[in-house]
Amino acid sequence: MNSDPAPAITGPPAVRVPGRRMEELSPDEALRLLGTVELGRIVFTRHALPAVRPVNHLLDAGDIVIRVQDGSTLAALLAALPGTGVVVAYEADDIDQGAHLGWSVVATGYATAITAPGEIERYAHLLQPWVEGTSSGAIRIRPDLVTGFRLLESRR
Repeated sequence: MNSDPAPAITGPPAVRVPGRRMEELSPDEALRLLGTVELGRIVFTRHALPAVRPVNHLLDAGDIVIRVQDGSTLAALLAALPGTGVVVAYEADDIDQGAHLGWSVVATGYATAITAPGEIERYAHLLQPWVEGTSSGAIRIRPDLVTGFRLLESRR
């Protein structure tokens, strides 16, 4: 058995980025911001690997609701686990690419299929798909963990 200490791993020196700072958001503020945009990304497991899909959403009483295209991977995933829900993450952001300022939010929780016909019809009117195809279902994500940050200009 070798008792020599492992060599120290060194990386590049830390670089300070002038002009910007990061501020953590409260869960309430993060959800509020998520409700101000229409596009996000749902992260789920497909064949034991992470998968990501861009989708449009709305925030309804603290839940994230997305419509699902018939025959999609998300529809099949929920059909395979009816009622129990599937652990997912949902991310949305609004970051100015030029100024590198804005915010990003990640909500993690269980996604379940919305099955009540009245609710499905309601969301069909509120959430119009961005791509062609039939969307007869919807998913509700109940966030258990909500984190986020805001990129701001540094105080001088």
